[in-house]
Amino acid sequence: MALACAGVFVAYLPVTSVAVSLPVLQRELGASTAQLSWVQDAFVLPVAALILTAGVVGDVLGRKKVFQAGMALCAVGALVSLCAGSVQVVWAGQVLAGAGAAALLPVTLALISQAVPDPRERGKYIGYWTTCMMAAMVVGPLMAGTVVAHTGWRWIFLLPIPVALVTMAFAARLLTESKAAHGRGLDWPGQVTAAVAVTALVYGVIEGGATSFTEPRTLVALAVAVVSGVAFVLVERRSATPMLDLSLFRSRPFTAAALVALVSFLGLIGFFFVLSLYLGMVQRLDTWDAGVRLVLVNVVSMVLGVVMGRVMGRVSARVLITSGLLIAAAALMSMTTLDAGTPFWSLAWRLMLLGLGLGIAFPCITSTAVSAVEPRQAGMAAAGNNAFRQVGGALGPAVLGALLTTTATDALPGRLAATGVSDGVTGRVVDAVREGGLGAASGPEFAKVAGPVNSALSEAFLEGLRFCLTVSSALLVLAAVASVVLLRQRPRPDTGGRVVARQEGSAGSPAAAEQAGR
Repeated sequence: MALACAGVFVAYLPVTSVAVSLPVLQRELGASTAQLSWVQDAFVLPVAALILTAGVVGDVLGRKKVFQAGMALCAVGALVSLCAGSVQVVWAGQVLAGAGAAALLPVTLALISQAVPDPRERGKYIGYWTTCMMAAMVVGPLMAGTVVAHTGWRWIFLLPIPVALVTMAFAARLLTESKAAHGRGLDWPGQVTAAVAVTALVYGVIEGGATSFTEPRTLVALAVAVVSGVAFVLVERRSATPMLDLSLFRSRPFTAAALVALVSFLGLIGFFFVLSLYLGMVQRLDTWDAGVRLVLVNVVSMVLGVVMGRVMGRVSARVLITSGLLIAAAALMSMTTLDAGTPFWSLAWRLMLLGLGLGIAFPCITSTAVSAVEPRQAGMAAAGNNAFRQVGGALGPAVLGALLTTTATDALPGRLAATGVSDGVTGRVVDAVREGGLGAASGPEFAKVAGPVNSALSEAFLEGLRFCLTVSSALLVLAAVASVVLLRQRPRPDTGGRVVARQEGSAGSPAAAEQAGR
């Protein structure tokens, strides 16, 4: 159990530690907004593309082997990023760390299932696992803020290395090997087509936002994504051992959970991306102060997660998911009034409200997915739901980063003119931003007009931020509507022959608890 918790801690540590450090990376490495999007997506993409296969590999070849391989990849990825001298090397490190996280997430849950056979008792330990995951997302920003304040940005990647190595040493002696093949095989055609489709889609969105969606390379990438996506569906329909059994989508609750996971994470991870840039570029906060603000969301979600296990047994998943998403959407809309001088507590209550909504909705999503299918498909359902979540997380920075850059760049000329900057300087600033991203406006060549330029850039950024917040909120409302429409009640007979209503995808049944732990 301790090894499983250490595994998920290492897997999730880069998520927020890197997110809160994006302004520093942009400044130190001269990265554009599109390149910053790839810093996060380089981690999320391998998770989205490999998590389904990692679960199968663990079942077939052994979970201890996959656990050790995942830990090793996380450590090597962190080491590569630690030694990075360019943003491209950071990408490489993030890819390796993401591959390690993809291996650790399904196998650590499988280890808990192996260690705790009783499904009711297992639910308590899955709660500990979730708490460790959230703890990593709380520790990450605070650790990054402390490190950047006293050393250099590269050292934010140090902590996963000793934790991974120590865990591997204990696992080598204490962890017993286990397999659960049940006739499953490795679906390499499905793996390859899924990885190509997801990578091409995210690449096309990022590059289209940075340049133009009519650029040949963008069109080619999007075309490859479509063709690979169609190929994945055809391959999975004919595979004897599919990576993702498409018959799962015949279940309305599973489809609802997958759609909610995809859409909500697209909006939320994209929001955290643009919020980190707002805290660094507009409010000019250091990494520690920005980290404290981001931590508020995860702390509230983590505390609420402790009690949600009991609530899910008494309240329908439809009510919990819908109400949580609407609360989160309201929190995002409330942030459209942010400006450069917004004080800490004015932002804090909005972030805590967001954490409240997420803490209510997200624990129910995976439980809804796995409780809607047969027990033998529960593991695949959980991994599939997580894969949709990661795809949404990969698209979030790409989509909202593109919207932020486009909206802010379009607003910048008018904002510069309003501050009295000459037409010649305005043209050079706008050209620099189009070429190198929003951070390029703070370059040394504009030092003589730094005050007006920075003021105009902040105002233009705020326009882009408000538009992104509106889009994120709309995505959460869309996910809530999907929950209402697809998670309907249906009648079933009770033990006395009467007809009673049952919530499709209810997360509170013993069967759901047993399946969620597999």
